[in-house]
Amino acid sequence: MINEKVYNWLKDKGYEDRIEQHKETIDTVEHAAIQVGCSQAEIAKTLSFIVDDKPVIIVMAGDGRVNSSKFKAQFHTKPSMVPRDRVEELIGFLPGGVCPFGIDKSIPVWLDVSMKRFDIVHPAGGNEFTSVRLSPKELEEASEAAGWCDVCKGWEE
Repeated sequence: MINEKVYNWLKDKGYEDRIEQHKETIDTVEHAAIQVGCSQAEIAKTLSFIVDDKPVIIVMAGDGRVNSSKFKAQFHTKPSMVPRDRVEELIGFLPGGVCPFGIDKSIPVWLDVSMKRFDIVHPAGGNEFTSVRLSPKELEEASEAAGWCDVCKGWEE
């Protein structure tokens, strides 16, 4: 079932036709890549952090890992993820379906440069059975991103 909040958000941006439903879960990068039919790197994983006592979203390539030094240079604090049991409360989606669409506008969304090497990336669509097929530029537009950042390691081509 498509998340109505995400559908309406994407419809307002003209991207509702990019939503894809899957029969099996996409709750991990590995599961998502299998269901979508792409490499794990092309999965746009959405991670939630606490910065200055407020949530921040970072979307990065599926093969990227947060680099503490780069994160600290960007956000002036060590990376601290939102505890799993508070993700829904703070972000509005359950783990496995967290996405950069339809979240409270007070939560900034940052996109990591690790995704720019792909023509298409696949973030979750609000639940563990839905993804969205977008170019990095479309993802920037659809998510109303605060900007691009470079906080990952392990993804270099």
